[in-house]
Amino acid sequence: MKDTQTKKLALLVGCNYANTPNELHGCINDVLAMRQVLISRFGFDPNRINLLTDAPGSLVMPTGANIKDALDHMVDQAEPGDVLYFHYSGHGTRVPSIKPPHTFHRLDEAIVPCDFNLITDLDFRNIVNRVPKGATFTILSDSCHSGGLIDKEKEQIGPSSLQNSNFTPTLTSIPTITKSKTIPFESILLHLSSLTHINTPDLATHFLELFGDTASLRFRFPSHEIDSIPSLHEDTGILLSGCQANETSADMNPNGGKGKAYGAFSNAIEIVLKENQGDLSNKEVVLMARNVLKIQGFVQHPCLYCSDDHANSLFLK
Repeated sequence: MKDTQTKKLALLVGCNYANTPNELHGCINDVLAMRQVLISRFGFDPNRINLLTDAPGSLVMPTGANIKDALDHMVDQAEPGDVLYFHYSGHGTRVPSIKPPHTFHRLDEAIVPCDFNLITDLDFRNIVNRVPKGATFTILSDSCHSGGLIDKEKEQIGPSSLQNSNFTPTLTSIPTITKSKTIPFESILLHLSSLTHINTPDLATHFLELFGDTASLRFRFPSHEIDSIPSLHEDTGILLSGCQANETSADMNPNGGKGKAYGAFSNAIEIVLKENQGDLSNKEVVLMARNVLKIQGFVQHPCLYCSDDHANSLFLK
């Protein structure tokens, strides 16, 4: 049982990419809504919730470096028994990488900060590995290709473990205008190339040129060093992803922008929490969110990646 001195810390990141070809509409709304849920339902101190958005006038933009700095700061404060929470709403992508001794490509999941300085599954593994034993670190990623975003974490609900929930939510109108929260890596390469003016298909070259030592570990380390980074410790890290790694997540802009925009997965989580006031396990939250999205007609399947113990532990408790 946690004592009264344990802390609840949160980092909420929403990227709308306004006035760009990749513009979304609901991501900032998602994290503003979750901030209120954290305070009113889960007892988070507003002063311990760090909000990063790319809204006009934001003093600290959600760049790759700023997001990782904020994550590092949150983890550095953590002690056994603390509850850490990271909610991301924005674009995701998958980037090719080569894993020795083979020469074929695999795809690695990543989120896309407002400056395109990707934060990859390897970065999240490295961050989560630093969380003190006895603390919990929950990541909710409302982005495309977010399944497996914590590298090597165990699948509890996902492509090979489909499950159903008996929860039937109370839904209002079904939205009609959607946009996928994905940027193909080819588009990322084209954008980075336009900035570096370097003619190469090698992503690492562009990331290192533009971002230096704030670039992802995936691009900074040689492949053999990446493999030497340890796997997740036992009982470390809880990922609630908006979809499977090969799927996209939806950004909703109801009624042509006249209604309040939102991310489909973030909204599903809010519906689940609103209509179930009692404590819910991580597994129950994801199964119920899957059901909400299914009823709404979305072809995306939220996933849960964590240890067996954390699958049945209470969400944000």
